[in-house]
Amino acid sequence: MTKANLGLIRAGAASPAIKVADPAANADNIIAIIRKAAADNTGLLVLPQLTLTGSTCGDLFFQDILYRAQLAALEKITASTKDIRTAVVLGCYIRLDNRLVDCAVLIQSGNILGVVPKAAADERHFAGAAEIPEGIGCIRLFGKTIPFGSLIFEDEDSGVDIGIEIGSDIELPLEPGSLLALSGADIIACPAADPEIVESAAYRRKTVTSVSSRNTCAYVYAGSGTGESTADMLFSGHCLIAEDGKPLVESSRLERENQITYTEIDFGKINYERLHHGSFRRSAANAKSQLLMAAEPSRIKLMPLPLITADSNLFRRYSPTPFIPDSQTAINEHAAEIYSIQTNALAKRLSDINAKTAVIGISGGLDSTLALLVTAGAMKLMGRPASDIVAVTMPGFGTTDHTYNNALTLMKKLGCDVREISIAASVRQHFADIGHNEQDRDVTYENSQARERTQILMDIANQENGIVVGTGDLSEAALGWCTYNGDHMSMYNVNCGVPKTLLRHVVRWIRDNHSTDQEMADTLQSILDTPISPELLPPDETGNIAQKTEENVGPYELNDFFLYYTLRYGMSPEKLAFIAERAFTGTFDKDTIDKWLKIFYRRFFTQQFKRNCVPDGPKVGTVGLSPRGDWQMPSDASFRPWIG
Repeated sequence: MTKANLGLIRAGAASPAIKVADPAANADNIIAIIRKAAADNTGLLVLPQLTLTGSTCGDLFFQDILYRAQLAALEKITASTKDIRTAVVLGCYIRLDNRLVDCAVLIQSGNILGVVPKAAADERHFAGAAEIPEGIGCIRLFGKTIPFGSLIFEDEDSGVDIGIEIGSDIELPLEPGSLLALSGADIIACPAADPEIVESAAYRRKTVTSVSSRNTCAYVYAGSGTGESTADMLFSGHCLIAEDGKPLVESSRLERENQITYTEIDFGKINYERLHHGSFRRSAANAKSQLLMAAEPSRIKLMPLPLITADSNLFRRYSPTPFIPDSQTAINEHAAEIYSIQTNALAKRLSDINAKTAVIGISGGLDSTLALLVTAGAMKLMGRPASDIVAVTMPGFGTTDHTYNNALTLMKKLGCDVREISIAASVRQHFADIGHNEQDRDVTYENSQARERTQILMDIANQENGIVVGTGDLSEAALGWCTYNGDHMSMYNVNCGVPKTLLRHVVRWIRDNHSTDQEMADTLQSILDTPISPELLPPDETGNIAQKTEENVGPYELNDFFLYYTLRYGMSPEKLAFIAERAFTGTFDKDTIDKWLKIFYRRFFTQQFKRNCVPDGPKVGTVGLSPRGDWQMPSDASFRPWIG
């Protein structure tokens, strides 16, 4: 992807205020809309079905005067786009061999590049695709030969392909948009005229979103508005844009003036999804082999479309916390499901290996807290007491009273077999054995403590016929923020699929739904309020945590953002920095984002050796780092191309 191409194109779905059966007046209004969209750097603009005349003309469609007025309007609109690179899709109708055909045209730079017929018939007025004689691949309009039929419009410079389906074709069992997507269309434009009745908006929203998910594409739907006749029906001007199963934006309804609904479509993400997931490729191959696609869509060249560049503003909102749903209700549902996955997975493992105990180290920090809560939930699922959990707190040189007391309170409130084993003496003996000066607070000083704790847990697990439950989360695995063969290792890691930004929401949900009393709830809140730290360096002079993780690896909010878009969508560094700047406006400036992004890439690449040998653990979301099924990468891959 070149520097100029971020894989983003602005799309607009417009519902003009039309006058039924007055193409001349409608043309002037549509030209104004097109010019407005072009001024807003729109790459694709979609207008409604039969928008030059209105879709409710009835038998007036048969009148020659209306047809000729529509052609004149279409010619005028086309000529008005001579200096405009925006691809404009609008609905009209044509006469073809004594038939009227409901169509959409794509106009760019003063030319009609193609005409696409509606597949489904309107028995009274318009012929369906099945009634059009075979072999018609082009028609004559305004003295020019124009491609006609199933078409894909391609911008070779940017790599974005556009297909068109019309109105109710989206509801066909084998709808044209799916066949176009399987042939490579990234975006499906749909000029539509769908009347408004009770629940139609919800149905429309669900259908558009579902089609975009099924076809791994973007879908731009432009509906006719209130200017249509209201003799028997009302039209609302509902416009929607969805991408790969996610609704991006939709218009208000029942507006009486022109409206254009904008957002940016991430066709780079769509291409990555299709490339990364073999099911889409196999579906395309199966469709062709089973003759579901009797003829490949013809491919029509576009002039380079306007794209979003690094100095563009966005209509689209990128959440700064992509792992976290937008609403509190959705967050609670998400957290409940994650907790259920974790507890059931651990219960399955403990049952299958007939483990007598689960052994877990408790620091008073967020990760070990969640792991302990999950382990208690797993024991409950199996009908076993919490005393089958051997919960061990192992104070060391950096342990503060705050975290120590929280750890003890939590273990006792849950009813665990509580054990306290100080590591100070054994680590000092180890320093003596290897000749390390305790005043040298280097990586050896820190890692010796982490490995001593892991040794204690492993040996207790052997004593008690149990397994060590790991506590490290997805974000730590991505950054390699763990001691190799220390907290890096366990026998089953329940947190391995949970990123740091989401993890605290799961703990908060458990606090609200599974606390045994107020003291436990208060303790969990205290843990939620504690700075993230491995506590391997001594506290400051006031007894508070001195070693704060985010001062070393960067804010977890940024790291989780980088992780999500790097793994989920293969986003380039330039594009990732571009959207991060907009997602974190007012929180992190460009220099801060650039600094931590480079550190993220360096750590992510150089710490792969730790991820190539990690214990089992349950995946809970779409992003995972297990080398067995989620992320495969050589440990010695270079990060240089990613940081420039």
